[in-house]
Amino acid sequence: MNGTVILLIIVIYFAFLMLISHLTGRKSDNDTFFLGGKQSPWFLVAFGMIGTSISGVTFVSVPGMPLSIDMTYLQTVLGFTVGYLVIAKILLPLYYKLNLTSIYTYLEKRFGRNAYKTGASFFLLSKIIGAAARLYIVVLILQRFVFDAWNVPFVVTSTVIVALIWLYSHRSGIKTIVWTDALQTAFLLGALVLIIWQLTDKMQLDFPGVVNTVRNSGMDRIFVFDDWQTKQNFFKQFFSGIFITIVMTGLDQDMMQKNLSIRTLKASQKNMYFYGVAFLPVNLLFLVLGILLITFAGQQQIAIPALSDEMLPLFATQYLGFPVLLFFCIGIIAAAFSSADSALTALTTSFCVDILEVGRYPASKAVLWRKRAHVFISLLFVIIICVIRAVNDKSIIDAIYMIAGYTYGPLLGLFSYGLFMHGNPRDKWIPYIALLSPTLCFGLDFLLRELYGYKLGYEMLMINGALTFVGLYLVALGRDGKKSLCPES
Repeated sequence: MNGTVILLIIVIYFAFLMLISHLTGRKSDNDTFFLGGKQSPWFLVAFGMIGTSISGVTFVSVPGMPLSIDMTYLQTVLGFTVGYLVIAKILLPLYYKLNLTSIYTYLEKRFGRNAYKTGASFFLLSKIIGAAARLYIVVLILQRFVFDAWNVPFVVTSTVIVALIWLYSHRSGIKTIVWTDALQTAFLLGALVLIIWQLTDKMQLDFPGVVNTVRNSGMDRIFVFDDWQTKQNFFKQFFSGIFITIVMTGLDQDMMQKNLSIRTLKASQKNMYFYGVAFLPVNLLFLVLGILLITFAGQQQIAIPALSDEMLPLFATQYLGFPVLLFFCIGIIAAAFSSADSALTALTTSFCVDILEVGRYPASKAVLWRKRAHVFISLLFVIIICVIRAVNDKSIIDAIYMIAGYTYGPLLGLFSYGLFMHGNPRDKWIPYIALLSPTLCFGLDFLLRELYGYKLGYEMLMINGALTFVGLYLVALGRDGKKSLCPES
């Protein structure tokens, strides 16, 4: 019965998305696909970006965090808020000044062609792994609670979900995504609030009762200042949050593409301010939901699953009744689609503009290559999801941030050096520096674990970026140059 209901929800939900795709896809060319004709309303983009950032991973992973780290994730979220301010004040003015379609075009103008290709390649690698990991958790839930009962193979489930996303996004790209993401964010946040409401009703808690439950849970700790060894130390979490936001939003074609689809810089900055502030209460609600679920499990003597990512799906499908199952399905599907559709569009954009350089082709040929790239990247999504299925053994959200530490670090170093230094590094050495930095980070992490029992956490990103920065400084020594968007080679 539950499986049939979930499948019906997917069908109805997808019909809504296809309707929006039809209404927004009447004019379809590469300019529409890449930047939406720069006609996106800032408030719509801001609201939709909440859903894009939350994704299905946040929906299932964050409620499980209090089991192991209490509410200390909020330290990272506070860092996110500061990171959004940095993006609004430093990166957005640069992107608008240069009128960019792909933000990695900046690297070519500042350093040269090798830097440009290196930056775009690291983004493509980072984003496709991260986006596939986010989508994987939703595909896994649907597989476990719906399609396993019908003996549908996991690869078929993955293919169908990705194909649905391709169907409503392939015509008008970012123009469609801005509207579908706003709709999906509304569904996602509505589902979160309604799940909490249903749960508190079952526990017979009013608002003061919820506050007291959280306070008395023993999981209400937010700040950790006294333990430098733990990954939950405030300074590690806060500053990591700042840099995670800068690289995973400000240096990410996916997130910036929506901002660049807004007509003016001022409106785009408003979007970033709103989005940055909204992120904190949304994550607070997810953590409160987790504590309430753990408390409810104790009251009802329900065994909590060993893998924290499975806690919310377990309760939603088995213990909290049909209304919660309905809201959970809507929320998880909305979170998955809003994150994956924009990632698929951004990856297609970067691959076409940065790698294929479709701007050199006649319009008809450029559109043809964009459509081919969209299909190709969709197939890669399916392959990576199946690989993650084979090797996953930890919380997905943790894995995504660790991957970001290795793959976004060189991007952080490249953009930081380009913006704040006057040197002119040798362009031919930049790909080697970008590969060497994460390799050294891997070695450093291994040595610290072997010698001192210390494992690098989210601070990996900052160390990786710093190593890239130092490498660029060294290969710029002895070369005359000043900070310029078009340095001489």
